[in-house]
Amino acid sequence: MSSAAPTAPDAAPEQAFRLADQVNRRPRAVRLLAAVRRHRLDLLAALVCAVLAGWVTHGLWPNPAGRTLALNPEDQALYEWFLAVDARALLGDFGLLTDRLNAPDGVNLMANTTVIALGIVFAPVTVLLGAPVTFALLAAANLAGTAFAWYLLFHRTLRARRLAAALGGGLCGFGPGMISQTNSHLHMTAQWLVPVIVWLVARLLRASDPGPTTLDRTGRDRSPGPDRRRMLTSAAGLAAAVTAQVFIGEEVLFLAAVTLLVMAISYAVADRDLARRALPGFAGGLAIAAGLALLVLGYPLWFQFAGPQGVADGMFTPAYFSADLSSWWTISPLSVAGSDQSARLTTGPAEYNTFLGWPLLLVAAICAIWAGRRRLVLACVVAGLVMGALSLGPEVVLGGTRTALPGPYALIGGLPVVDGALPMRFALALLPIIATLVVLAVDRALRGTGRARRLVPLAVGAALLPIFPTPLPTAERPAVPEFVSGGHWRQCVRPGGVLVPVPLPTPKEPWPMRWATAADAAFGLPEGFFIGPYGRGGTAAMGTFKQPTSALLADVARRGDQPAIGDEQRRQAARDAQFWGASCIALADDAPHAESLRATLEQLYGPATRIADAWIWRV
Repeated sequence: MSSAAPTAPDAAPEQAFRLADQVNRRPRAVRLLAAVRRHRLDLLAALVCAVLAGWVTHGLWPNPAGRTLALNPEDQALYEWFLAVDARALLGDFGLLTDRLNAPDGVNLMANTTVIALGIVFAPVTVLLGAPVTFALLAAANLAGTAFAWYLLFHRTLRARRLAAALGGGLCGFGPGMISQTNSHLHMTAQWLVPVIVWLVARLLRASDPGPTTLDRTGRDRSPGPDRRRMLTSAAGLAAAVTAQVFIGEEVLFLAAVTLLVMAISYAVADRDLARRALPGFAGGLAIAAGLALLVLGYPLWFQFAGPQGVADGMFTPAYFSADLSSWWTISPLSVAGSDQSARLTTGPAEYNTFLGWPLLLVAAICAIWAGRRRLVLACVVAGLVMGALSLGPEVVLGGTRTALPGPYALIGGLPVVDGALPMRFALALLPIIATLVVLAVDRALRGTGRARRLVPLAVGAALLPIFPTPLPTAERPAVPEFVSGGHWRQCVRPGGVLVPVPLPTPKEPWPMRWATAADAAFGLPEGFFIGPYGRGGTAAMGTFKQPTSALLADVARRGDQPAIGDEQRRQAARDAQFWGASCIALADDAPHAESLRATLEQLYGPATRIADAWIWRV
């Protein structure tokens, strides 16, 4: 017999409360250690994602200010300038129309891919360490964050085994399209909010479903009904996520919305009972989310399309930015099994969106068949076919040759907002779609027995191995002149004034924008690399019109010849300087054909003054 004293009937609850109190009083370090142990596998997945992202972008890290992505350095210079301008919000100097470029008209930040939200969140890093460091950090963080966010969605929402979720998350974050877009397109790789949006939409759908009708003995409906509290919280969360994504990258949000719309229609057709039960509440929840988001986004979106320097249309030609059909079964040049020769099948190294390779396409088809007759599988297959077809653009191209066969994109081309998305980028939606099919198939295999338990994961791994990413090529870039980096520019232009670098920045040669970036965008520049209403009839165009003096100096920088300068050229130079609102004009020693440019400028503006490693003219 036990010698223990008998326990009072209410002793158990008291002991439970006492135990809970002891747990709450444990040192914070002990509780933190317990949490780490509990989530150690998830933390390991996050660490692997971070290490892989660091390895892909490691070429930038020895010296971010002195290194550049070799395949798209122009866009890197642009995004570093964006980050410098965004960071001025920390100083209380920020607006949707900035005067720090294209002086005097300025630039509409909403009409450009300025990643405003990321720039403001990382403003302390930019101010303390410089925009190049922030760029390098975001280039890696977007890859790792996107992969880990999808891993969590697959593991927590689909309840997939961790191995299956890790394979799917890795494909979403490090697939060929994501790696190629990392060549300076921060707005396209910042996709870590997309899984959150998908989760909130799924949560809203579940909360809107009242369940099958259940009648009691009196014939009354006793089904639980929709969970209105959960619907409201899901709608509010969805509004917040959508709002944030608009200020990160609208094109990613658009592609996610189109994909989810196609999947929702497919799912509704396959499960009409669910559609009939949940549609009223689901539609109401989406309306609430849209209304809440518009409270914040209404003015910025109006500003983007109808505000100063805003544009209401896309500037890129859909026919040019169409995916080559043969690129789908070709492996990306930025993958371990890729070849540089395949680069001819796309418009540039930042657009290998369709280069999935035949092994992955084959395994994806097998996974779709083997995963079972699930409604989610059907929705993924339909969405994948639709998004893949739209990526082909208005006319199908095969092996670099136009076939005169119209593509499905021709049905939606010209619609509002649609023209803002490049057709070939519709293919980016295939990464999470194929990843979902892979996760479902691998998870089913891991839960089963027999040969499939090993064969399916091995087959998926074998298909993913050829598209495993290689490190992004990088190159050295010249240092910013001491005139700027040393703060000497303040001797000729007040903060907020306009400095005219020679030659002036253009979309093809935006390098002088690095001067403003190094100075935390403390001064403005004329002209530059941006999207504005300078096309025919006020349509969207890249850059602006060059003033006569700017065109003259650009020709000297290109050819090295000194033009004949007369009184008319001097008067025009004075008018252009007045138009720009320039405080001074600066010529660095490392400018192309610097001697010819200096001689030309002295004829236009008189003798120069030497400051550090630059010649300046106060005007």
